[in-house]
Amino acid sequence: MEQHKKEIPVLLLTGYLGGGKTTLFNRILSNERGIRFAVMVNDIGEVNIDASLIQKEGIVGQKDDDSDLVALQNGCICCTLRMDLVEQLSELTRSGRFDYIVIEASGICEPAPIAQTICSIPALEAKYSDGCIPRLDCIATVVDALRLKDEFDCGGRLAREGIGEEDIENLIIEQVEFCNVIILNKISEVGKEEAGRIRAILRAIQPKARMLECDYADIDLREIMDTRLFDFGKVATSAAWVQELEGHPEEEHCHGDECHDGHHHHHHHGEGEAEEYGIQTFVYYRRSPLDLNKFDHFVAKNWPPEIIRTKGVVYFKHDRDMSYLFEQAGTQKKLTRAGLWFATAPKEELDEMMKNEPGLARDWDPEYGDRMIKLVIIGQNLDRKAIEEKLDSCLI
Repeated sequence: MEQHKKEIPVLLLTGYLGGGKTTLFNRILSNERGIRFAVMVNDIGEVNIDASLIQKEGIVGQKDDDSDLVALQNGCICCTLRMDLVEQLSELTRSGRFDYIVIEASGICEPAPIAQTICSIPALEAKYSDGCIPRLDCIATVVDALRLKDEFDCGGRLAREGIGEEDIENLIIEQVEFCNVIILNKISEVGKEEAGRIRAILRAIQPKARMLECDYADIDLREIMDTRLFDFGKVATSAAWVQELEGHPEEEHCHGDECHDGHHHHHHHGEGEAEEYGIQTFVYYRRSPLDLNKFDHFVAKNWPPEIIRTKGVVYFKHDRDMSYLFEQAGTQKKLTRAGLWFATAPKEELDEMMKNEPGLARDWDPEYGDRMIKLVIIGQNLDRKAIEEKLDSCLI
């Protein structure tokens, strides 16, 4: 009979520098509940740990020359996040010295790969999973309300030394999309109107996560610890664009270029606030292919600045069999191959897939098969008709 393995809960904390993560780290490390934390950070030199917590001669070298560790008087540690995350987590869990692990992932655009790595450890060979294993409990994203006020002030974009504005925008959006808890810090530094607008934007991007509002990262740690909130499948599909793109089974689906799936608006938590501040979401849905040159010109030269986030599938006349994923966050746009359409499969395979996947049969078009343009567009004060007309002008 397999023994139940002891689990060490893990909090994955995201958010860019200056948002309040360091303050939150110090709150975590100085906890009065006697919890022994191991805090893993990208750059230990950038985390201003409260000096009163640090043991004398508490900075020691680990196996790697560039991996520092700060030992604290209360049994906690703060160490540099290494590339071999599985090995590092295994060392910490097997040591028996810690009750909780906190990982800071601000330098990584997407927290999903780290989450995936942690979740894979129980299935790895025994040397990594014997006796005690890490369990991802919660992903919390710290966002700076004051910075977001500027970030999403249409036309006024952030820039920071060493990081392009498009990287910051992309980072914020992707971290908000993949989390369980949003910690909206410095909330008193923005006015009531701006705070409402920020909430509405965050809810438009991520309708499912808990939202905590605070100053000086002063939150009840029970809101982000021992929550058992994390479920990879649920978090991976919690972003608004995923929900809108997949739609709901009960929706009526139509076919042909006159079909506008985007007229079906999905109502999420916080929708009243979204409407009040002009935050909108719609789906652009067409069957005809795009002309790559026209689409590229529109994206590069005429993309509406009021669009905050776009994500979805497209295809082009010159390469009708290949689907592409189009992503936009702020000023950054990206187009990547997503694989062949099912319509390219041999008839026998296609018939079998039709039986096993009701959604495929539901969306099938006699002329186009499963080929489609389906883009989720989120923004503020959008001129939907104008956006659709511009996109329509790129169709063949």
